[in-house]
Amino acid sequence: MSKESANQIQDLQFFGEYGGINPSITDSSTFTFMSARSMEELFEIEREGCYLYSRHTNPMNAYLGQALASLEGTEAAHVAGSGMGSISSVILQLCNSGDEIVAARTIYGGTYAFFKNFLPKFNIKVNFVDITNLEKVETAINQNTKMIYCEGISNPLLEIANIPELSKISRAKNLKLVVDNTFSPFVLKPKELGADIVIHSLTKFINGSSDTLGGVVCASKEFISQMIDVNSGAAMLLGPVMDGLRAASILKNIHTLHLRMKKHSENAMFIAKKLEESGVRVVYPGLESHRSYGLISELHQKEYGYSGLLTIDAENHERANTLMELMQEENIGYLAVSLGFYKTLFSSPGSSTSSEIPEDEQAEMGLSSGLVRMSIGLDEDIERTWQRMQKCLRAVGLMK
Repeated sequence: MSKESANQIQDLQFFGEYGGINPSITDSSTFTFMSARSMEELFEIEREGCYLYSRHTNPMNAYLGQALASLEGTEAAHVAGSGMGSISSVILQLCNSGDEIVAARTIYGGTYAFFKNFLPKFNIKVNFVDITNLEKVETAINQNTKMIYCEGISNPLLEIANIPELSKISRAKNLKLVVDNTFSPFVLKPKELGADIVIHSLTKFINGSSDTLGGVVCASKEFISQMIDVNSGAAMLLGPVMDGLRAASILKNIHTLHLRMKKHSENAMFIAKKLEESGVRVVYPGLESHRSYGLISELHQKEYGYSGLLTIDAENHERANTLMELMQEENIGYLAVSLGFYKTLFSSPGSSTSSEIPEDEQAEMGLSSGLVRMSIGLDEDIERTWQRMQKCLRAVGLMK
């Protein structure tokens, strides 16, 4: 099963208008009809291969959506201009005033801020729980709960969601299980494990070149149709549209994703093992010391490893900053947020991508001010990278 998605993506053929091996980019916001009646009908019933207006969809976005549905094994997919555009559309499609969500307490800071600060305006309540504690998840569910929301591998603490067990809980309670799989494309297959809806920030691993924003919702045809309904669809009416030119760029990159994920994982495992052997406090799902190593070893697609993210505990914020600055000077990578780039990226989540989470809540969930999150790149000579990294670790006193 691990090669099936890669094979399906490889088998996709979208011929260009004049026989090009890349599909022609439709640089149009609106589309013409040969009859007025055809236009009227499309407002009522969606037809494959017929396009109305690019806020709804366009050919290039549809091609990319088809490839991403193949990646996650869903019936359909809809792309958006950013990961948050996809996340917010899903939430507002499923939830109404008075509804509640049970969400993992460790999630991307932007998602947390949307849940904690924005959704109350719509009278939607979010109950944050330790998603690894299934008893707490069940306890948080009540008659108003509409969904369970989590990340397959969490940002930034790299906790592992037990998707099969969460799926059992959600199905027993008639809830939707929504999984953000941004950290683990190909590594985890949430739909196969029981998720109803899978979300990605395409900005990260899937695109892989840190040159565009994007998001996707992978789900059933029914749900995607609801999201782009001209009268009530959140993805249609909120307007988080992806530009066709950007969709074309991501579509090209997705064909190398299976190769990139293997290399990201291989390099991350090498660095994580070296760090642990050197006495540095490191968290990586592929290490036996990870508290959910047994779980992810059962769930993941083995040939794609354990993803490319790891964290180092530099013990305090000042040392974390010094370490990152040194690593950038040594050309190990860039001091930058985001992940999935071909060079290594590192940041201190407590003061960047998770800064929306209040400090007391960061402390409660174990998010240290000295935490450094590293997205390991595609370095050919990872031993050379490790030699440079050792120099930086010694300079800040994390290694002898």
